Amino acid sequence: MGRIATRATRAGLIAAMAIGLSACGVNSIPTKEEAVKAKWGDVENQYQRRADLIPNLVATVKGFAAQEKDVLEGVTKARASASQVTVDPSKLSDPAQMAAFEQAQGQLGQSLGRLLVTVEKYPELKSNENFLQLQSQLEGTENRITVARRDYNEAVQAYNTEIRTFPAVIAAKVIYGSQPIAPFKATTANANTAPTVAF
Repeated sequence: MGRIATRATRAGLIAAMAIGLSACGVNSIPTKEEAVKAKWGDVENQYQRRADLIPNLVATVKGFAAQEKDVLEGVTKARASASQVTVDPSKLSDPAQMAAFEQAQGQLGQSLGRLLVTVEKYPELKSNENFLQLQSQLEGTENRITVARRDYNEAVQAYNTEIRTFPAVIAAKVIYGSQPIAPFKATTANANTAPTVAF
């Protein structure tokens, strides 16, 4: 009878430990971390879409405004620089890497804004069908970037909250050694405003 009670007690303890472990974030922490990485992929995807549109936009403007060489070169250089700065999803907790990415994208946005302001001087360009289509795609992309950054920050908030609250904090520290992930932040005063593309 004593052995049966001991086995029952052990089985009960094992079941209680399994329930306790599942409740302390063993599964939820990696799930939320993977969600953050997926959302970061969405952010990068939208920035890549913007970078892919820029050469066509520059080529279209160049055909009408060849004398704006400095502005066109500035956009091209900013695009090249922004394309070289990436963040490895396993390094999302490194604020320095995030800041470098944000700064490069901010500089590209500012250069693009200067290009679009330059277009004001060329009414025939503003009525060009190719330019209007690129302008529309760029507007849509800027909106998608905003949504992707918002979704990423929401996933970061859920993950960071999970690893700092009980009982998941136990699994975060003991099993995973989890670190908070850096949210996307504006790096300049006007970085939270998309470049103006309406004419």
